[in-house]
Amino acid sequence: MQLAGPINMMQTSLADGEAKYSLPIGSETVDMNALVGRQIELSFQQEITCSNCGKKTNKSFSQGYCFPCARSLARCDMCIMKPETCHHHLGTCREPEWGLANCFSPHIVYLANSSGIKVGITRKTNTPGRWIDQGAVSALPILEVKTRLDSGKIEMALKSYVADKTNWRTMLKNEVKDIDPVAAKNSLLAKIPSLVNELQARDLKGETINIRYPVLKYPTKIVSLNFDKTPLISGVLQGIKGQYLLLDGGVLNLRKFSSYHLIINS
Repeated sequence: MQLAGPINMMQTSLADGEAKYSLPIGSETVDMNALVGRQIELSFQQEITCSNCGKKTNKSFSQGYCFPCARSLARCDMCIMKPETCHHHLGTCREPEWGLANCFSPHIVYLANSSGIKVGITRKTNTPGRWIDQGAVSALPILEVKTRLDSGKIEMALKSYVADKTNWRTMLKNEVKDIDPVAAKNSLLAKIPSLVNELQARDLKGETINIRYPVLKYPTKIVSLNFDKTPLISGVLQGIKGQYLLLDGGVLNLRKFSSYHLIINS
């Protein structure tokens, strides 16, 4: 198999409890699960094209955009990383219609166990993909709110009691403690009852979702691979977790290299 073209972050789904991955490259998609256990070669062709406008760029900003698009698109604004800083109501959103469609829709506040228990938020339509992208072995939706801003307010409140970041090295080594998300939910929500009532957040009563990953062997030492330093990367694909390829010679975060033009051989 040989395919060439610009890549994007891997598309994910959950089937019978296992994460499934497909990699968009050019006009094709690659079933990455099928490549686990095989020798693969990825070659960077020294070309990057913006995933929004299609223009060539010397550097990728905000995971796949040229500098002008990264400065003009709402999806690249700081409020995406810090939703509690949403400024749509001030009339300063970079793309007001995009903001209405994406930020003023139901959002989920969840607990996930990727390198330990953490709180996170996502659009209601973005589960379970969000949890797979983070390499979570389990996730529990705890609250539903009307907007991204509201979810950000709850996340900010809960960050005083629980982490909101994933330790990616621990996640890739699969050094994850066994945690009861339901017990964690009950403990955390008991700390913010007034905010939950104020935002009219709906308590979700679902069960914990467990996720397996297509991994034959987890790394014991993390060596990060980078196309900017090593244009040709090859090795046996020992697994996939989060948006990382676990090769026998190191780990490669494909999401970081969205819009890079690659040739993939297997």
